[in-house]
Amino acid sequence: MMYRIFTHIFILALFIGCNKSGNPPHYPELGLEWTAIDSINKDLPEGITVYQSIHVGANLRAWYVRVKESLPQIETRVVLSVDDDRRETVSDFAQRLGAPVVINGGYFRMDLNPAKHVGLLKVDGELIHAATASVLRGEERFYLHRSAIGFNENDSIGINWVSSSGDSVFSWEQTIENAPGMPGLKADTSYSKFWSFRDILGAGPILIRHGEEFIPVNEEVFFGTSIPEVHPRTAAGVTSDGDLILLLVDGRQLISRGVDLPELAHILLELGCEDAINLDGGGSSALVVNGNLLNRPAGTTTEREVMSAIAVFSK
Repeated sequence: MMYRIFTHIFILALFIGCNKSGNPPHYPELGLEWTAIDSINKDLPEGITVYQSIHVGANLRAWYVRVKESLPQIETRVVLSVDDDRRETVSDFAQRLGAPVVINGGYFRMDLNPAKHVGLLKVDGELIHAATASVLRGEERFYLHRSAIGFNENDSIGINWVSSSGDSVFSWEQTIENAPGMPGLKADTSYSKFWSFRDILGAGPILIRHGEEFIPVNEEVFFGTSIPEVHPRTAAGVTSDGDLILLLVDGRQLISRGVDLPELAHILLELGCEDAINLDGGGSSALVVNGNLLNRPAGTTTEREVMSAIAVFSK
């Protein structure tokens, strides 16, 4: 889901059924029922379990992977394409790295060659791309802190709003109070803290904060983009006991319409996430487990090449 409007979302709405206002039906209480996929899980390393849900009434199909980050043999990394154009499919990542689980990562400019990440990207301690400090909406400049997920060697996971200066990354406990037509004030850097994660993947917006749904579309300045709409989705969250949740919801097909951000947040709350973040979605959404692509990206069997991904390894 790049920074563009997907015109065929309106075609999809004809299939999933629209109400009289022309908006797709909304299911705030999805109540998805999850089943462990035994045929896959029997071959996965200890601490990695895959679940699937098919909700016929809501036209949804989804998967999530629960990763026991506390186990010493488990390590989760942000990974970057090594191809000349800085793009690979998620299946390519999985095959090259030998990782049992790989899911697509952050936003990127796929109209550029090589591709360019949109937002913060730090891999193995090296800052690949700085955090987005401001954006233009019309003739107005909005200063902002967008959200990111970080991974460390000690199995800790962090989700927070971030900024960067030079090679250093800083976290913020609050966003800048932006709203359409009303840019917020640039934040005082004395309120930021050094964020020393080894790998950091910027995306957004945040979906869950301290166990409660919180979706700062305006504050992170995602208004005026297609990101808040119904799409295939990829998201990541962390539970109260430190487990990593990697969620993918299929979309743009008869069996699965995709979800909007509140629905995505609700699913992650039901899975026990204390903090969660929206990642790149749309045609980029792909989940590969033991070399097998589980979903149908944007209703097809063809994967989009992406710039970054989250990979789970078992040492």
